[in-house]
Amino acid sequence: MKVVVCGAGIAGLAVAWWLGRDGHDVLLVERAPGRHGAGYMLDCQGPGYDAVARMGLQPLLQERAVSLSELVYHDEDGGVRERFTDEGPAGDRMVSVMRGDLEDVLHDVLAPGTEVRFRSGVEAFTDHGDGVAVTLTDGSVERADLLVGADGIHSRVRALAFGAEDRFLRDLGFHTAAYVFDDEQTARGLGDALHMMDAPGLQAGAYPVGAHRVATLFSHRVPAGTPLPGDPRAELRRVYGTTGWIVPHLLDRCPGPAEVYYDRVAQIELPTWSRGRVTLVGDACQAMSLLSGQGAGMALAGAEALAAELRRGGGDIAEALRGYEERLKPVVLQRQEEARGMAEEFVPALAP
Repeated sequence: MKVVVCGAGIAGLAVAWWLGRDGHDVLLVERAPGRHGAGYMLDCQGPGYDAVARMGLQPLLQERAVSLSELVYHDEDGGVRERFTDEGPAGDRMVSVMRGDLEDVLHDVLAPGTEVRFRSGVEAFTDHGDGVAVTLTDGSVERADLLVGADGIHSRVRALAFGAEDRFLRDLGFHTAAYVFDDEQTARGLGDALHMMDAPGLQAGAYPVGAHRVATLFSHRVPAGTPLPGDPRAELRRVYGTTGWIVPHLLDRCPGPAEVYYDRVAQIELPTWSRGRVTLVGDACQAMSLLSGQGAGMALAGAEALAAELRRGGGDIAEALRGYEERLKPVVLQRQEEARGMAEEFVPALAP
């Protein structure tokens, strides 16, 4: 079977791995010019960790694990308000890694026959019933048995198959940002802890990544539907510029827009994840929000579930896609509901 997968993030890479392992002809297209950067730390746990275990990737992820022993909350002046010790997850069924490191691991273990084409995306498609013709952004046309949209919360494939994003996006009323920079002195000063500072309506954090890098996390409340800024760096300085602790230093070290993750905190809710020979996986159909800490794990679980149903379907793609959704969607809906509550508690309310 020929499969075009759109999006070389965690979901797309995992789908490509499973389908390549099963002997399918996989083309993975990605609009970015190359692999993504470090991004932010994520926890691979629960169903996601189980999927990683079945892929045999735990040793590779453990080599890149980010190990933080404490969570420290500061007031705006930098004083320590609370300190929590991480005693480790029950059963050790979790590993924390940077998003870019997880993507690198998945990329490096793809089947030899898998083609990865950067600077390329899906421009359009035509479903002929017995196959799908996928027009790429370079004008070429790929004929496939299945098109998989793994291109994130702002999915182009989803828009082509189901319509405009605003029909399916639940804006939770936050903007969030993350970036990484080199700074050995600051990394050393952070120790092996995640440090957070909050004030009415916003929260900022920093943690070390190895001995020389510092990763950041910013989240602040906005009215639902607030447009994303054209210049994320300027927006971060506007929102957080009057805060204390080490936030001014973090803002000074903010890189250019291409190296900053900045997006709204939102979820995607679709009545169905598939249409004909087109299906979605990961944030394209099941986004839970960055603050939930569940997205990467469920993307990995979703990729495995899709491959398993295609394997079990014996060539009946329609039946396989129904089985994939029936198998995973109840879990996703439950996790999305839980994430909405967690997001509300994550960032302090605005001052009255």
